[in-house]
Amino acid sequence: MRLLVVGGYGIFGGRVVHLLGSEPRLTLIVAGRSLARAEAWCKTRTGAAAKLVPARFDRDGDLAAQLCALKPDCVVDASGPFQAYGADRYRLIEACIAQGINYLDLADGSDFVAGVSAYDDAARKAGLFVLSGVSSFPVLTAAVVRRLSADMARVDTIRGGIAPSPYAGVGENVIRAIAGYAGQPVELKRDGDKAQGHPLTEQMRYTIATPGKLPLKSTLFSLVDVPDLRALEELWPQAKTIWMGAGPVPEILHRALIGLAWLVRIGPVRSLLPLAPLMHWASNRLRWGEHRGGMFVAVEGTGKAGEPVKRSWHLLAEGDDGPLIPAMAVEALVRRTLAGQAPVPGARAAVRDLDLDDYQALLASKTIHSGFRDDTADVEKPLYPGVVGDAWHDLPEEIRAMHERVGTAEGRGSVERGAGILSRLSGWLVGFPPASADVPVHVRFDAGKDGETWTRTFGAQAFASDQFTGRGRSQRLLCERFGPLSFAMALVAEDNRLSLVLRRWSFLGVPLPMWLCPRSTSYESVEDGRFRFHVEISHPLTGMIVRYRGWLEPADSQGSRQPQESVALGN
Repeated sequence: MRLLVVGGYGIFGGRVVHLLGSEPRLTLIVAGRSLARAEAWCKTRTGAAAKLVPARFDRDGDLAAQLCALKPDCVVDASGPFQAYGADRYRLIEACIAQGINYLDLADGSDFVAGVSAYDDAARKAGLFVLSGVSSFPVLTAAVVRRLSADMARVDTIRGGIAPSPYAGVGENVIRAIAGYAGQPVELKRDGDKAQGHPLTEQMRYTIATPGKLPLKSTLFSLVDVPDLRALEELWPQAKTIWMGAGPVPEILHRALIGLAWLVRIGPVRSLLPLAPLMHWASNRLRWGEHRGGMFVAVEGTGKAGEPVKRSWHLLAEGDDGPLIPAMAVEALVRRTLAGQAPVPGARAAVRDLDLDDYQALLASKTIHSGFRDDTADVEKPLYPGVVGDAWHDLPEEIRAMHERVGTAEGRGSVERGAGILSRLSGWLVGFPPASADVPVHVRFDAGKDGETWTRTFGAQAFASDQFTGRGRSQRLLCERFGPLSFAMALVAEDNRLSLVLRRWSFLGVPLPMWLCPRSTSYESVEDGRFRFHVEISHPLTGMIVRYRGWLEPADSQGSRQPQESVALGN
């Protein structure tokens, strides 16, 4: 197959070429307005199995002549911004149909993608597929909603969002698209009626938390103009609300953009397009935080028995793998076409042409993790399984046993205490037990409607804490309160171990900066068929405060041990 990638050396086009570069059956024509840039870019792709051919291609020029010269079997338009293509915005599609060439694009504008269906008859008669919006929005979101709602009688609400890493790299055309629609009216479905939304002036906060993985920090999402706002309505016409957002970080820059969008919405500023160069500079220079990104899709509705259902899907991408996700839909469709499973002819939004399974094989080759959560309010779950999500079932039985029952556990453990004055004072304030080499350990778990109280006794010294599910910015985290101090921790289930990772902390409900937070190494594991716990707490100013570790086994109501079962002590 000869694949012409328009904008092939740009941000998204380059990622398409990167993903398909391992396919020896492809000739990838890397094209753009500058032949020199195309040639320079191709020289950097050493070791590609596909044949890379640099070319000049101007989508505003004589398209018929250019397509005849390059002779592609399929065109991928990855240039954009599609919102700015003007009155003759479908001229490349028209030229492809006239030349008998299949077509894909990564359009992110709802109007552009919706209008492609006007060419459906022409594409069918020519035996061609013309697919628009071949990206995370709306292809991946539609695939996820199908999976989430497979056994539901009705879908009432669809919400989703993408949170890119601050280091992902944002192309100039993407910024121009954002600047063009910020604060402008867009059509969407809200509360059962057609309505107008104004991108970047409507917000929601959400925590992307793939089950068992370290979640992203609580992220502020703003409404964006993406094809999903209209394409998903065609698939789920009964849905009352459809909302899609983006959560760029750092949040301070996001909030500055929100303020500018409001100036457009209320009238003093007509458009942010004149600021696009400054926005592009800022987004690629002023960046800090974790090099991680993610995506979520959440649905609400009713089951077949009329019961309320609330579910969500979470995706977490580490490092440089996240930015590849928007281009994976093109990769999947091209690989399926090479395998003799080309999309059926016609012109449309590509919301029915890929399923979640098509993505899974591609995601598995990257450091990308995804999973599902049942967020239905009346689903009763113990505290820890509810926070971990579906990954709970992958943990060893010895760890799961403790958190799935309420009662007591007994074992033995050791305690080490810091020697400094500040360390001893900190330990005394919390009530940590004194140092001991090998003492009996007794743990009592009392469950209530708001969480659990854990009372730990080492020898003759007892100390207690309250544990509960986080809310607000601590969503998807396990919170533990020691007197006036509260700690919000992620439950990470990996390598047959459950680790507790500090993410937030507060004093009397007032959030405190993490650079002041105590350090903690806490995990539950299994050794020789018996549960082991390890908790170490320190602080840069005090050194080690306490380290306690040991083993536990569950006890019945009379306090006798139950052999062959072990339990976990989290913190």
